[in-house]
Amino acid sequence: MKLRLPGRRDRTEAAPDPAADPTSQLVRTGGKGRPTPKRHEAQGRRPGPPPPPPTTRKEAYRRQREQQAANRGAVRAGVARGDDGYLPARDRGPVRKLVRDIVDARRNAGSFFLLVAALVLAGAVVPSPQFQSYTVTLWLAFFLVIIVDSVLLGRRIKKTVLERFPDQDHKMKGLVWYGVTRATMVRRWRFPKPEVALGAKV
Repeated sequence: MKLRLPGRRDRTEAAPDPAADPTSQLVRTGGKGRPTPKRHEAQGRRPGPPPPPPTTRKEAYRRQREQQAANRGAVRAGVARGDDGYLPARDRGPVRKLVRDIVDARRNAGSFFLLVAALVLAGAVVPSPQFQSYTVTLWLAFFLVIIVDSVLLGRRIKKTVLERFPDQDHKMKGLVWYGVTRATMVRRWRFPKPEVALGAKV
């Protein structure tokens, strides 16, 4: 008859059978049933070998400038094509895009602001009182046309936005002002760039 020492456990009974519990082995291996992937495996392998580290401070600055220039180029391209991920907060969302399309699809009097302003400045330097009076009259008439055109544009923006997005939470005054300020820019200088043609139905 064998005597068992007090305080000592039977190691044979305490040790679990590895083959009896495969789930515990998986948990011990990776925590989630699989080994934890390495960083280069999780992030994906880059095509080709990684570039060597810069050897001088000048080269490090050059690489940093190239990276910043590439990032700026990507941001400009994203903003130009109207990608919400790159647009500032005031230009994001389908409602703002609708307002831009409404403005870009029509001919706006404000687009000729720079042309008329150049004529007025030219008239100011011409030593002819009669010509200067003509330019002042043209300037006042043009401002009147801009006011009327802006009112019509604002009404169209309100009507279209309420039809397409009746539950939107934007302030209508802000949307109208957003459209009017865009309408005063030359079409080719607008940012984000127009995505609809002149005369298109929006």
